[in-house]
Amino acid sequence: MKLLNYEADGAMNVGLVRDGQMIRAARGTSVEDLIRRGPRGLAGVATTGPSEGMKRVRIRPPILKPDKILLAAVNYKAHGSEQNAAPPTEPYFFTKFSSCIIGQGDPILVPRVSKKADWEAELAVVIGRKCKYVSKADALSYVAGFTVANDVSFRDFQFPPGWPQKTNTLGQNWVKGKALDSAFPLGPWLVTADEIPDPQRLRLKLSVNGIERQNASTEDMIFSVAELIEYLSSGLTLLPGDVISTGTPAGVAAFSGASYLKDGDVVEASIDRIGTLKNPVKGE
Repeated sequence: MKLLNYEADGAMNVGLVRDGQMIRAARGTSVEDLIRRGPRGLAGVATTGPSEGMKRVRIRPPILKPDKILLAAVNYKAHGSEQNAAPPTEPYFFTKFSSCIIGQGDPILVPRVSKKADWEAELAVVIGRKCKYVSKADALSYVAGFTVANDVSFRDFQFPPGWPQKTNTLGQNWVKGKALDSAFPLGPWLVTADEIPDPQRLRLKLSVNGIERQNASTEDMIFSVAELIEYLSSGLTLLPGDVISTGTPAGVAAFSGASYLKDGDVVEASIDRIGTLKNPVKGE
């Protein structure tokens, strides 16, 4: 199923997307709420509601207030190569905040304090059941579904002047470099896990103003989705609705020589079997 959150008449609703049409599946609730109700939440989605025109409603992110947003750094071989970074021997994660989340059609804000807003198309995983110390073999059974993410990054904060030869004694600035407002477009909907039995066989692309900047397969991940969940859940309880973003392939502006995002740009990130997340860019 493809499930999305949308606002109509001041209320949040869940829509079921099928053949380009949206059917109201649950009124006055959200995809997040359904996930947190357990397996019966998603299984009980009704499909007999009235059709809604997607252009007449406001589509919202499929997850609005996750307890945790966890993002893998340098998890594609080609992305590591483009920045001359040695492949990590274990996953490396950073975080964002719920204030970073925006949905389909919402503007990516280039703040007046940054001139280097960058893109990173990523496969995002949404946890469906509370778990801890999960094995790689069982990890995918704890996934509610998948969606498209864009790890918007502010390179002038992340990589301060003189980096890497000269850097802060505490390392790179991951919070300011990754977690400013609107830095995590997510959507347009959640595709339930039963429709994507193998997340390591998906084509991921990103374009800016119609020009392709990223094009890769999730086969190029250094650590698979299952391995990432196994690693994270070792000592850390994952909760329903938590979002794990699994890294980006090569082609980001910082290492490709492309221009950084500016007011008026349009970014489209797409993943096979999921859909396309489209966001305009707005200067603050």
